[in-house]
Amino acid sequence: MNELLIKLDLKDYIAEFKTLFAREKEIFLEGDTHLHFKRLRELSEVEFNPPLSVKVLDYALTHLSKQGILHLDELFEFVKILRYFSYLKSLKFEGSLKAWLDKIELLPQLLAFINAFDEKGVLKESLDERLLNLNEAIKIKKEHISLEFKKLTHTKALNPYLIDTQIHFISGFEALLVRGGFNHALRAKIIGRSSGGGFYVVPFGVEKLQSELDDLEEKKEEIYYEYAKNFSALLHKNLLFLKFINQAFDLFDHYSARVLLAKKKDYEFMLCENSSNIILKNFAHPALKNPKSISVEFNKQVLIITGVNAGGKSMLLKSILSAAFLAKYLLPMRIKADESKIGSFKDFEAIIEDPQNAKNDISTFAGRILAFSKLFTKKNLLLAVDEIELGTDFEEAACLYSALIEKLIENKLKIIITTHHKRLAMLLSKNSEVELLAALYDEALARPKFEFLKGTIGKSYAFETALRYQIPPNLVAKARQNYGEEKQGLEDLVGKNINLELELREKLLNVSEKEKKADIILQSLKEQKERNENEFRARYNALSLEFHKAIEEAKKTIKLHDTKEKQRSLNKANELKKAIILPTSTQKEEFCVGDFVKYEKIKGVIVGISKNDALIESEGLKLRIGLNLLRKSTPTPKPKTKTQISLSKPTNLALSLDLHGLRSDEALERLDKFISDALIAGLDEVLVYHGIGTGKLAFAVREFLKSHKSVKDFKDAPINQGGFGAKLVRL
Repeated sequence: MNELLIKLDLKDYIAEFKTLFAREKEIFLEGDTHLHFKRLRELSEVEFNPPLSVKVLDYALTHLSKQGILHLDELFEFVKILRYFSYLKSLKFEGSLKAWLDKIELLPQLLAFINAFDEKGVLKESLDERLLNLNEAIKIKKEHISLEFKKLTHTKALNPYLIDTQIHFISGFEALLVRGGFNHALRAKIIGRSSGGGFYVVPFGVEKLQSELDDLEEKKEEIYYEYAKNFSALLHKNLLFLKFINQAFDLFDHYSARVLLAKKKDYEFMLCENSSNIILKNFAHPALKNPKSISVEFNKQVLIITGVNAGGKSMLLKSILSAAFLAKYLLPMRIKADESKIGSFKDFEAIIEDPQNAKNDISTFAGRILAFSKLFTKKNLLLAVDEIELGTDFEEAACLYSALIEKLIENKLKIIITTHHKRLAMLLSKNSEVELLAALYDEALARPKFEFLKGTIGKSYAFETALRYQIPPNLVAKARQNYGEEKQGLEDLVGKNINLELELREKLLNVSEKEKKADIILQSLKEQKERNENEFRARYNALSLEFHKAIEEAKKTIKLHDTKEKQRSLNKANELKKAIILPTSTQKEEFCVGDFVKYEKIKGVIVGISKNDALIESEGLKLRIGLNLLRKSTPTPKPKTKTQISLSKPTNLALSLDLHGLRSDEALERLDKFISDALIAGLDEVLVYHGIGTGKLAFAVREFLKSHKSVKDFKDAPINQGGFGAKLVRL
């Protein structure tokens, strides 16, 4: 486990996490993962005090099981646990946590046991009148001893023999430090010698008082032992409950540490799914400062990451493995949890470092092959291999490792691979269970983007990187010539392929955005059509009712015999007819091409007009809408253009800065300009020489680098580059 944490750069994260435990334990959280996840989510919604530090109680529980007697200090450790659960039960938890805590009942005799101690773990005086009397007697006796020492230090006869007037604590006794001959002025017992030749002495009067004090303390200890015996017997009777509550405390301690870390770092929890898929959205490795979050989909069995040097391939590999590891143990991480998915894996393996060293007498390649030989019996394993071709000819490595990976695919292993060589990627890419990811390079700025493109092989950009680090162009040109036109043509083709892929994806993104806008407009049109149909039906029904009333009134005249009544009925029917207002489609506004108009929520500009319709352009889409449905609108405000700042790239910038002989203020001014120029030039590592000397300039440089927001970290340079007299600075 520890070796894996080191390989994944998680050791500091785990160390910080463990400091939040109330007592030392491993990070494993045993039991139902789904239940733990649910409780962690519930606990995250509640403000609570973390548990106090508690000792491991395995020995104490074993001692109790044998009816042994615990010391009051050991008993107080149980008190702290019981008190904490009493506190937790007073909080307003919901759901699973509440149901769990409700099952923990503290018996009255245990509550009495808890209340017998104060906050410092001392038995309360109110518990026993004997303790109250003894504490008062001890207090008085200590005051007498103090007064006796004070009287002696102010005695004229003793004053010439006193080396100092302090009270010294020697071998468990309070004593005075005096010179030889003190016996003429003081009757005392010598208990020690000082390095200066003095004597540590206990006056006989003080010795008698101290003896009386010891007797009181002994009586007090007897009472303490009596209570320790009674409390131990009580705990022995409740031993099963104590074992349960001890385990429950560790479980809540796991919850508490995880939630406290999540709140401190603003992290989220991920629950592993019953699959092998890994989808990370905005994940950031906890070891990185000001990290650039990554998003990656890894649904097949093998992911091969290729491309530019120092483009983040290794960190991406570690990030994927770290995310799966943290999710397995329900440890919080920086991630967009609602859009991410992480599968469940039984074990993890990372083949990252070079195994060659003087002790193991093994070559790099042999070490890699030895690690691979142990994988063929593994199941449900997430494997990461960094620089897979390390240590041997890349052509042979491509053929060998492609065969090994094919076998591991058959064994259903999930594998992440980084490589600089394309042959292995091309061989494996024929397998349907292999997906490719390329680290991207910004050719305009001549530096890695720390971004990744799915589905293609990356270009190494070795020559471009060499130029970026000030390798003379003529040497790079010679290297290109040695590399060969055919291989360089292949590199250029890979680069063009990546650029075309990016361009295609950008166009697809634009099309996707237009589709979204079209969906919004179509939905708006659909809703408007439904509203129009509803209004038409309502108006139609209303008009039908009004016509029906008028016709019914006219029919009444046929049945009437009186001429006046017929006339009145006809007049009423005629009034009802006149009251009916028929809908009209008269156009109130005149429109022309170029007018800004709106139809419900849709705004646009007229690009064409026919007799009754207008052609409207809205957000890149064209719609034909009736003129009678349009209303004039104000133009849609254009987004404000962003201010652009142009920086000239410094020429002939060195990779190092020499500050020898400069005053601190002048040196820091030059250092500030040097770092700014280095950032503009795209450098990510520079060397600063300050010398050793009096140390003032080195201190000023170190403090300046600590406070500079663009400095990621710095360290003393290697011996051959200045050692303690220089700093290697990462930007």
